[in-house]
Amino acid sequence: MEAYGTLDELNAVLGAVRAFSTQRRLQEILTSLQKELFLLGAELASPDGGSPGRAASLSAEQVEKLEAVIDELTAQLPPLDRFILLGGSPAGALLHLARTVARRAERRVVALAAVSEVRPVVLQYLNRLSDLLFVLARWLNAAEGQSETRWLPDPGGRAGTAE
Repeated sequence: MEAYGTLDELNAVLGAVRAFSTQRRLQEILTSLQKELFLLGAELASPDGGSPGRAASLSAEQVEKLEAVIDELTAQLPPLDRFILLGGSPAGALLHLARTVARRAERRVVALAAVSEVRPVVLQYLNRLSDLLFVLARWLNAAEGQSETRWLPDPGGRAGTAE
């Protein structure tokens, strides 16, 4: 329940992002992700995938699709040479939150895999999903004119500074 409950939480955060942004490309990506999260949740919640005749489940092609979108959006962004403080526009900040929920979902599924069979593609998908959400946050913030706040480590070992 922890694993698919966290996926449900992630799906809700993605729905909130959709409510805060009208970017067409973002809407397309998030709608697809939300559908895939339902597939994944059904797979984890029920041994038969949640429906008669075994529901469709995630495939390696969907992981490849995530990687392609990451590459597409990254090509439109300046290189990242420092850590950034998470935030930006309301939708961009929510995408950063969604990334952390995706990482938690990944941890929950790893824990589940220790006691139950989980297909490797599920973990691959969740790992790439969190990377995509980070890139999406950067991309959306850039599209909405929000500059990134770079974090610079303090040589004295304190919290650092931002620029």
